[in-house]
Amino acid sequence: MQTYFRLLQYAKPYIKRIIITFFVMIMTAVLTALSFYIIKPVIDKILANPDKQEAVKYITILPLAVIIIYALKGVFVFSQHYLISWTGNRIILDIRYKLYSHITDLSMSFFNRQKIGVLISRITNDVNSLQGALSNVLGNVIGAVLNILGLVIMMFYLNWKLALIAIFVFPIAVYPIVQFGKRIKMATTGLQQKMGDITSILNESFNGIRVVKAFGMEDYERKRFNEDLWKSFVYDMKVVRASAMASPIMETIGAIGIAAIILVAGKAVIAGTLTTGTFFAFIAAITGLYPQAKKLNDMNNTIQVALASAERVFQILDIKPDIVDEPDAVEKNDFNNMIEFKNVCFSYNKNEQVLFSINFKIKKGQIFAVIGPSGAGKTTIADLLARFYDVDSGEILIDNINIKKIKLSSLRKLIGIVTQDVILFNDTIRNNIAYGHPEIEEKKIIEAAIAANAHNFIIKQENGYNTLIGDRGVKLSGGQRQRIAIARAILRNPPILILDEATSSLDTESEILVQEAINNLMKNRTTFVIAHRLSTVRNADYIIVIDKGRIVEEGTHNSLYQNNGLYKKLYDMQFKLDDEQKI
Repeated sequence: MQTYFRLLQYAKPYIKRIIITFFVMIMTAVLTALSFYIIKPVIDKILANPDKQEAVKYITILPLAVIIIYALKGVFVFSQHYLISWTGNRIILDIRYKLYSHITDLSMSFFNRQKIGVLISRITNDVNSLQGALSNVLGNVIGAVLNILGLVIMMFYLNWKLALIAIFVFPIAVYPIVQFGKRIKMATTGLQQKMGDITSILNESFNGIRVVKAFGMEDYERKRFNEDLWKSFVYDMKVVRASAMASPIMETIGAIGIAAIILVAGKAVIAGTLTTGTFFAFIAAITGLYPQAKKLNDMNNTIQVALASAERVFQILDIKPDIVDEPDAVEKNDFNNMIEFKNVCFSYNKNEQVLFSINFKIKKGQIFAVIGPSGAGKTTIADLLARFYDVDSGEILIDNINIKKIKLSSLRKLIGIVTQDVILFNDTIRNNIAYGHPEIEEKKIIEAAIAANAHNFIIKQENGYNTLIGDRGVKLSGGQRQRIAIARAILRNPPILILDEATSSLDTESEILVQEAINNLMKNRTTFVIAHRLSTVRNADYIIVIDKGRIVEEGTHNSLYQNNGLYKKLYDMQFKLDDEQKI
């Protein structure tokens, strides 16, 4: 119940509309009870009335009453359905938006632990299931309860003894709702987990389709997908079995109750202690009562499915971001002096340390390079500067202010990042360059593109700057994607720039164009360069060499090369490899 009450908290902003809906539902229940009660006067006052003159009198009144009752009932049923659907859909919109917003606020460590497909499943499949719970509890469940209450009151009004018989059977009919609901919730939890796994497989295989085909792994991926499909099928059938068993059991119990009423009420009519109209009105009411109980069972099945999904949604919403603003964090809109790493240590999983006592300073306007073998911790240093992660110990300072004391929004406005793995969106070239600045004027977008050596190829596209580039920029070459990313960084105009392997994996022509664009980007900026291609860092003002999480060498290119250490070894290996590739 705690999960459900928590779910209903999202209905608070719409309490006025819910009150109106509740009133409409009460009127629907009253008119439903009246639609059954009208049977009594129709039979007693018209069909079985020995006084023919009185019967003629009622034959003009009661049909009109029937029309009015059912017409009003139709209006209220429509209003009830519309109001419930509007409220339910609006709450689902709020939950889905809050879930997405919360996930985007979570730290990078969260995304390192989670499968993207599972997160997509939570936002789509799980939230869709919640809609059933909200709509059903606001509509069918409360409506069914009110209808049952109205019919029970009417039954007691007609004959309290017969009503007691019906009430005695009713709890027995409700019992299966509780039992089968537990089974459905357990099976649904497993089903939703499998659906998350399926979504994850789809996401991975479609995003990596080139690798799948290149390695001939289509059969392997199909087998993996099919295994999870069958597991989801097993869970699905458990839900079906529980749902299917509940309905006939409830109908049988309801039939026993109706049979008991017919037996007792029939004898009373024969004995003359019960009118024929009362008998038929009561039988109509009891036949209307048990379908409402059955509806509760059906809705309970849906609600249990939704509660399983709600728990999965709340699991995500309950995760707190690792990286948050300190209570006394300040805005910082400029960079004036120096970046400093002081005794920085870091580990991703708190067990295996990645960085050990990293110390260095970057003066404003410098080109600062970090090199080292793969896995040495170069990108981790850049990620710590952008505060994608927090240090385990030590501190990172910008202008003598610990970055933990700077608001995240303003810290990241100070920093622009261009990486080897360029992230572009399935949108126009213009919107990708202007990302984060949707209202910026076209002139500045073009200026940024020109500075990034991107303008010439952009205007040759079918729709120029309005060309859609496909998912992750698939319609562009690697060099073109890189130049779009550089144009985006130029437009952002950050005082601090991080270049993470920005020219790796490019052909010679593209590398020249990209390097020219990077040179334009680096003008009047403090630049933090991470590079495998050491030719790109020869002109750096200062270089540190990282190996196994430690700084093993530091200095300028000339001084490091003369030391005959790791830098010289990496540098010579790089140029030997380049010479072999030329041959």
